[in-house]
Amino acid sequence: MLPHRLYRRLLKSLFWIRGLFFAFVILPVPQHLKFPLMNLYLFARRVPFIERHEYSQNGEDGMIAAIFAMIGTRNAYFVEFGVEDGIECNTRYLSRHKRWKGLLMDGSHENAVLNLHKEFITAENIESLFAKYDVPKEFDLLSIDIDGNDYWVWKAITHYSPRVVIIEYNACIPYEPPVTIPYAPAFQWDKTDYYGASLSAFVGLARTKGYTLVGTDPNGVNAFFVRDDCVSGKFHVQDPRRIYRPAAFKGKLGNTHPKDPLKRPWVTVGTS
Repeated sequence: MLPHRLYRRLLKSLFWIRGLFFAFVILPVPQHLKFPLMNLYLFARRVPFIERHEYSQNGEDGMIAAIFAMIGTRNAYFVEFGVEDGIECNTRYLSRHKRWKGLLMDGSHENAVLNLHKEFITAENIESLFAKYDVPKEFDLLSIDIDGNDYWVWKAITHYSPRVVIIEYNACIPYEPPVTIPYAPAFQWDKTDYYGASLSAFVGLARTKGYTLVGTDPNGVNAFFVRDDCVSGKFHVQDPRRIYRPAAFKGKLGNTHPKDPLKRPWVTVGTS
C-alpha cells in the first residue's frame, strides 16, 4: 500500500492533470464555437504538480482561468483581501505568472514586494481603502475572504465595479435561508461555523448589484459571480441551488467547522 503522504500527492496530481485536460482540451470548444460554459467547477485545479502551499487552496486558479478565457480581460487588475501572508490566495498565480497587477490587504500581514498592505477591513472603510490605493473604478477581479463580515463589505462596495467577484460563502449551513451574521465591525472568526453568510444571501445581494452566480469550487468554499453584462452567451446560467456545494474542506465531504457553542443569532437579509 502506498504511504499516506504519497497517496495524497498522487490524488492531487491526478486532480491537476484532470484540470489541465479540461483547460486545454475541453475549454477551447465553447470558446471557438461560442457555446456557453456549462459546469465551471470541472475546471478547478491546483496549479503546482506537487503538494505545495502556494496559489489557490481549492482549485480556484483553474476556475478563474476558465472564466477569463470566456470573457477576456480589460485591465488585468485585481483586489483581494483576507489573504494572510499572500502566498496562498486566489490571485497569486495571476500576479506571478500572468502579469496581473493589483492590491492585497490583510488585517495582520504586510509585504511590499507583493503589494500587500496591513488593513483591517470594514464596511465603513472599504471604499476609502480602494481610493487610498488607487483602485480603478472598473477592474477585472475582486476576491473577498475575511471570515465574517463578507456580506456587509461587498454590500458596501457601490462605487467600484469589478467584472468578476469571488467570495467565500458559509458551506457549513444550507443554501437557504438567506442569512448572515449581524454586522459588527470588529468581528473576528473563532473557527466555528458562525461566520459569513449562506450562499442564498450572496445570490440575493448579487442580483441587486447586477451579478450572476456561475459556479462554486469543489470543496464548498468560494462562490464565483460574473457581472451580468459579461454573462450572456458565455455561461450556462443554472438554478443557484444546483450550484451550491456543501462543506468538503480539505477535499473531504462532510469535513466542516465545529458548531457555534454560543448559538449566536443570524440575520435574514432578503430573498434569493
